[in-house]
Amino acid sequence: MRSALFALILIVCGVPAVTAQTLQPILQTYAGEIAKPSRKSVGETIDAIAASGLPQVTVFLEQWSEKNIWQRNDGIFFVADAAGDSLTITDVDTEATTTAAKFDFKQLKPNGGVRRLIGTALVQFQLMDPDLSRRETAVASIARRPEAAQLAPLLASIDGEVDANLKARKNQLANLLSASFAKNTEDRIAAINSLSTDTSVEARAVLNQILTTTTGVALAAPEGNIAATLDPMLDAEQSYTALVDANLAAPKQTAGDIKKALEANIVNGRIAGFPLGQMDDPMVRQAAYTALADAGLVPVLITQEVRDAELSKHVFYQVYDEPNVEVTIAAETARKSADNRVATAQFADLTLDALSLASIFFLAAIGLAITFGVMGVINMAHGEFIMMGAYTGYVVQLFIPNYTVSIFVALTLAFAVTFIAGVVMERLVIRRLYHRPLETLLATFGISIALQQLAKNVFGTQARPLTSPDWLAGAWVVNDIIQISYIRIAIFILALLFLGLIIYILKRTRLGLEVRAVTQNPGMASSMGINPDRINMLTFGLGSGIAGIGGVAIGLYAKVTSEMGSDYIVQSFMTVVVGGVGNVWGTLAGAAMIGFGQKGIEWLNPSNTLAAQTYMILFVILFIQFRPKGIVALKGRAAGD
Repeated sequence: MRSALFALILIVCGVPAVTAQTLQPILQTYAGEIAKPSRKSVGETIDAIAASGLPQVTVFLEQWSEKNIWQRNDGIFFVADAAGDSLTITDVDTEATTTAAKFDFKQLKPNGGVRRLIGTALVQFQLMDPDLSRRETAVASIARRPEAAQLAPLLASIDGEVDANLKARKNQLANLLSASFAKNTEDRIAAINSLSTDTSVEARAVLNQILTTTTGVALAAPEGNIAATLDPMLDAEQSYTALVDANLAAPKQTAGDIKKALEANIVNGRIAGFPLGQMDDPMVRQAAYTALADAGLVPVLITQEVRDAELSKHVFYQVYDEPNVEVTIAAETARKSADNRVATAQFADLTLDALSLASIFFLAAIGLAITFGVMGVINMAHGEFIMMGAYTGYVVQLFIPNYTVSIFVALTLAFAVTFIAGVVMERLVIRRLYHRPLETLLATFGISIALQQLAKNVFGTQARPLTSPDWLAGAWVVNDIIQISYIRIAIFILALLFLGLIIYILKRTRLGLEVRAVTQNPGMASSMGINPDRINMLTFGLGSGIAGIGGVAIGLYAKVTSEMGSDYIVQSFMTVVVGGVGNVWGTLAGAAMIGFGQKGIEWLNPSNTLAAQTYMILFVILFIQFRPKGIVALKGRAAGD
């Protein structure tokens, strides 16, 4: 409205800048205000510049806001860049560039308030600028500092917007601004109702701003949009302080106040008839003060009874800053709906996080479930097979820069490397320690330390990158609350693929049948022509190979260091024990229980992940006291052991 008014004034008065194609004459008309702008009076100047509609206006306002406008001694304005004692000056109309001495110019430095007004005027030009980046900048500026004056140009720019994403953003911002600044009550309520399904932080901030309240106290309930009537007895001391601050009650006397009042009323060694020698007694001091108050010599003593009586005489209330009752009712309804949606979205986001963590635990533990469950071997070096797989992926990427190809090569090669390492370990160490769990634990723990030191010697102690392909970059964003990285989704899918593959191997292949036979009855399996020694070797190699593949997947998500295996060995053993030793479905159930349990504890105490892991270990200890064989108990040799 103000811009249109100034455009009309300029036309009527015949200011040449309105019809001319040059901006400099308008600038000269308001040269004094441009050179020394005041927040209270610069609005007329900005409106006159904006009302010209010239294409140069956008650049001038941008440069003025960024303090890049310089005025020559003869009063002409230029866009300039300083370099030492010289300037590179650009004509605001012709864009002709030249150099000049710096001492012939003065830099214009508008303050923050003026720049804010410039930005508001600039938005209407930027919103419809042919350059997409300028339009995006304008929308971002509105989002940072929404104002009533921005609503009309924002609405006017929506229909002509060609970029679909930016158009959607403009529509969202228009709803937000309409909820706060629309002149028509029906339009405000319609915009507020649309925010009931919007879980974004911006939408909730708008609703909260509409529903802001001010606490007050009075002898009677005031007129206005009352949000709530408060019970002063819930916090009597604070309520009485509010009374005092409102000058509706006398302040409570402190012990020092009472002492000074008594000392000021000593007459012939007595205070209100009470001897000074009795003033050590608190009851006497209070009685003396009360007597003085009854005589009108001191203010009435504010006792608990007096305080409560004063509180009961007054009304404590909260009144909405928004005067329109219909608007606040709609905002309350919309906020409740939005809060419910936010709670649902938070639950969904927590569920996705828990599924992601469970899939990581499953990948880390499934190989251990095979070796520990089938063979009864406590392999403390299982985490180092995960580490070997991750470092294999890192080495592959050194030779294959295409990250998509390198990941698939790394998965295959990591399985081969860790499979061979597992077979070698079984042949050289494990086979000599069957049915001797303590010696197996100590031996594999020593191998774990040796492998960690070997990795440090080869790769150093610094974390190494295992880079994911571009199609795994970023995250799947449902809304402001629900989002999960594509890497975690890929790990979840990989865990499902391995679950299906392992079940197929164990249920549908000869190796799987022989493994199950050896697991349930090794003696009978041997009598049927199955070589238990060979099956144990292949089983240990298979479990180690799967750990290597898991290491590649985990390396895409976590840091690749020589100690990364130790980060997962505890969770892996917990997963296997809780789920049921040697059972694939049990491992899946154990991973789900630990993943969801840990995320649930983190939700209760989000600032301490280590505490969540500690509480989870305590829970597992309690769980196995009541169900020592795990969620899915295994039959056969492992069950007998």
